[in-house]
Amino acid sequence: MLTKKQLDLLSFIHKRLQRDGVPPSFDEMKEALDLRSKSGIHRLITALEDRGFIRRLAHRARAIEIVKLPESLGGAPTHGTTHGATHGFNPKVIDGDRPDVPPPATAKTISTAHVQELPIMGKIAAGVPIEAISESHASVAVPGQMLNNDGSHYALEVKGDSMIEAGINDGDVVVIRETSSVDNGDIVVALVEDHEATLKYFQRRGQTIALEAANPNYETRVFPVGHVKVQGKLVGLIRTY
Repeated sequence: MLTKKQLDLLSFIHKRLQRDGVPPSFDEMKEALDLRSKSGIHRLITALEDRGFIRRLAHRARAIEIVKLPESLGGAPTHGTTHGATHGFNPKVIDGDRPDVPPPATAKTISTAHVQELPIMGKIAAGVPIEAISESHASVAVPGQMLNNDGSHYALEVKGDSMIEAGINDGDVVVIRETSSVDNGDIVVALVEDHEATLKYFQRRGQTIALEAANPNYETRVFPVGHVKVQGKLVGLIRTY
């Protein structure tokens, strides 16, 4: 039996995973549940883990695996469980929360699935405009489930740790759908003042755009609307171990 706060947090995480494919930050969880500190979120996450609803994954920033959902959130009814697992339940990993998608892997491990080769258009780092990269020198095999049928896609190698709390690490390859239409809270490729490309959370605030990192060591940067061009939206992530 979950408390209201535990259920609210599980529901919020589940909805964000379905929408974005990446978990919300602790600050976003704190704001969504109207808590005063992150310590309350830590306690709720620990309680959900102890009750077998989620599992935290080692060696990844805030990565969580949803093990099961209560019936009120669309989960199947349970008739006896062991600690941390439900008989017959196949968990979905948070990287996209899409059915039948393999975990982040190299091209070799997904060669038997439906894949598409995407060009790696360079590294997403300060001072590297996307338009300046006219030729790709590598490609990556991407599961078809990551791709949207109504748009073009490309891949970028991540440099730096500014999005580490969103589960995006230095050296990861992100899959981007080309679009300029995004919502607040989306992770986007943004071109700043026509010369600097960056991967950040997008927030439109009136006539300004805030680009928010997922790392408390980096400040939120705010620009006039005309100084930021959205070049795409994050739809997937490939990690090689």
